[in-house]
Amino acid sequence: MKSHELLYQGAFTALKVELEQGQSIKAESGAMVAMDTTVEVAGKMEGGLLGGLGRMLTGENFFFQTLKAETGPGEAILAPATPGDVQAIVMDGQTAYNVQKDGFFAGTDGLEVATKMQNLGKGLFSGEGFFIIKVSGAGTLFVSSFGAIHKITIPAGKEYIIDNGHLVAWPETTSYTIQKASKGWISSFTSGEGLVTRFTGPGEVFIQTRNAPAFGGWIRQFIPKK
Repeated sequence: MKSHELLYQGAFTALKVELEQGQSIKAESGAMVAMDTTVEVAGKMEGGLLGGLGRMLTGENFFFQTLKAETGPGEAILAPATPGDVQAIVMDGQTAYNVQKDGFFAGTDGLEVATKMQNLGKGLFSGEGFFIIKVSGAGTLFVSSFGAIHKITIPAGKEYIIDNGHLVAWPETTSYTIQKASKGWISSFTSGEGLVTRFTGPGEVFIQTRNAPAFGGWIRQFIPKK
């Protein structure tokens, strides 16, 4: 990828990428909004059949969308399916990132997108299920959110608590545990928080300012019942 630009950041962010001839970018299925005639789009099953099935277990699509500048340099404009922000994370090839379901938006050539199985406790209680997305390699990762994206920098040894419904992405090197929001189960759920993730730094954790399940619950009260 030659360069990128985030357009209309906020509730309706779009991503514009400039590709040299031969370069490509992979994105979630249906992400392409517009592109030069030099760019071709195709569906790709990265990681083979098992890779596609694994992504389905996380809530992602079976296929990626690949946009490649075939006949010359060109630009493409991409947008997520839901309202929200897009954040670029530059990856150095040393540290992989965990990404919540629906959080992977796009990535450059050098990135590998796979499925990671959480342990039994984390899978049961995280709200993300047993499988999450793992992105590794060197390049630029683009994550999307419901709401704006905010980066929290956690110093070494410091602990920080984040509501599970607001997680977007975090480095694999940052340790975390799942726990109740309050001391007791009843208090945790009556508070409206339920389960949270306790991170231990160092690390940079990306969160979203809105919670999709909570928003869905708010919308349902306005839907007429039969």
